[in-house]
Amino acid sequence: MVEMAITRPGLWMTSSLMKQFFLTMGGVFAGLLLFFVIIPFFLIAIAIGAASSKEPTPANTVLELDLRDGITDQTPTNPFAVFGGGGLSTLQIVDTLAQAQDDRKVKALLVRLPEGGLTPAAADEIRQAIRRFRASGKIVIAHSQGFMPVGTAVSSYMVGASASELWMQNTAAFQLAGISAESVFLSRAFERYGVNAQFEQRYEYKNAVNEFTESDYTPAHREAMVAWMTSIYDSALANAAQDRRLTLPSLKAAIEAGPYSAEQARQRRLIDRIGHVEEAEAEVKRRAGNGAEIMEFGDYASSVGERTGSGSSSIAIVGAEGAIVTGRGGGADPFGSSSMILSDDTAKAIYDAIEDKSVKAIVFRVSSPGGSPEASEQILAAIRAAKAAGKPVVISMGEYAASGGYWISSEANWIVAQPSTITGSIGVYGGKFVLADALGRFGIDMRNLSVGGQYADAFSPSQPFTPEQRSAFAAQIDRTYEEFIARVSTGRRLPPARVREIARGRVWTGAQARQIGLVDQLGGLEEAIAKAKELAEIPADQSVSFKRYPEPESPWKALSSAFGVSSEAARVLVGIGAVMDDPQAEATVRRIQTERARASGASVLADQPY
Repeated sequence: MVEMAITRPGLWMTSSLMKQFFLTMGGVFAGLLLFFVIIPFFLIAIAIGAASSKEPTPANTVLELDLRDGITDQTPTNPFAVFGGGGLSTLQIVDTLAQAQDDRKVKALLVRLPEGGLTPAAADEIRQAIRRFRASGKIVIAHSQGFMPVGTAVSSYMVGASASELWMQNTAAFQLAGISAESVFLSRAFERYGVNAQFEQRYEYKNAVNEFTESDYTPAHREAMVAWMTSIYDSALANAAQDRRLTLPSLKAAIEAGPYSAEQARQRRLIDRIGHVEEAEAEVKRRAGNGAEIMEFGDYASSVGERTGSGSSSIAIVGAEGAIVTGRGGGADPFGSSSMILSDDTAKAIYDAIEDKSVKAIVFRVSSPGGSPEASEQILAAIRAAKAAGKPVVISMGEYAASGGYWISSEANWIVAQPSTITGSIGVYGGKFVLADALGRFGIDMRNLSVGGQYADAFSPSQPFTPEQRSAFAAQIDRTYEEFIARVSTGRRLPPARVREIARGRVWTGAQARQIGLVDQLGGLEEAIAKAKELAEIPADQSVSFKRYPEPESPWKALSSAFGVSSEAARVLVGIGAVMDDPQAEATVRRIQTERARASGASVLADQPY
């Protein structure tokens, strides 16, 4: 017995050491694999891509912009995002068209339209960029293979209407007749399968929880949905009518009387010409001049790069896209185009712009459905610091800047939004799912143990809130809501009573938000830059340089994010970085962290679950 008591620990230590040995060897193998196989592959691919993208622009160039693959709001800073299928971004399109309109070699633009919808605010911004391109005296032809009766196809049509000519394929159908949206409600399914959704929401327009607690639209949910859908629809039709030189009533009547064949659409002046895309390409090349060649938009964008501008004074452009969460480091998908707004990284980007003496003002581009109140407050604190340092902050709202996205925007000097930007949603929700009964139906028993105070197991999925826990959680939700109200009241110079009246979790479009004082100006990044110059007292005709934050990630940092789950591999990479005398490699790998998920009981500032 005594011998066993002595030898058992020894055996445990031996097996532990063996396990550590194999883990270390595995890490070494992984590091070597990264160094000799994966890293060279990616770096070679990047080099090839960079070399191929530097092809010279032909003397008579037609840019072909294909919007059918979907776009993000901002270009990912991750150098490997291209391998995840990431395509163009709205800001990249706007920036590139701004350069192309001044490029004498670029004569025309061909736009390939999606059959479904574009994100309305992105469509607004692309339309504005196309109009500026046309105003420089250049030709734009848009080609469609049909407009489907789904989602926001009206936004695709609006972009097409901004072209010099809008073409459709002969067999395509013009089925656009309005905007439609679907919502899924799970209340009856939860009831049937024993899932108990326990949530607090502030207030009746904070509709994200309704899909868990209701079986149909509540009156407030329906009212808000219809209102923002109508606003987007009316705005898109008004823009299309203006661009096609039609009256709004006549265009609306024609569209809503559809669907049509391509020929019927042409007869009703909804499009200009019928033809295959190859015919449209031939026509736009003919108009561009002798020897005209088509160049893919992405290739041209890579060859010209981002606008840097000129001048001793700089405007910082800080980008933020995705759900707002605490933390720092790479996104959830290091080899994809998905993104998150990480509070440490975003706040640091703003502080970096503050410390740069050449930066006179900051344009903060926000495209977010919301997220963590704590993360939002950290970012807002950085904006306050910029203002205190005498550097005006102008918000440029992208596809959406709702809930937490509005929290981080609320105290800026000026807010610019597209007419179709989804914003507002000044509210908060939180709660949990009680799963014990649901799992019990499958013979799975869930039990909870806790020590400490009565709130310790408040968010256990095995049991409902007690009355005391529910009361305490509701009080927390109320505090967050009041904090949100206070920030909007301060930033927008509105009485708290007025903010409560227009808040209650309601979503507004940019056009609606401007009418009620939540937004100052309608427009996109160009308008935000112009306002930033004005607030910084830089003459309108004086050139400025642009500095973008955060800076793009190095391949080392992206790889460390991708493989950060392996501490042993990380140590090997540190060693490789030291051998290569690359301090950045060593520093970034040493900062590897595991992703942090919010606790199940977190309150959330978001219009929709994400």
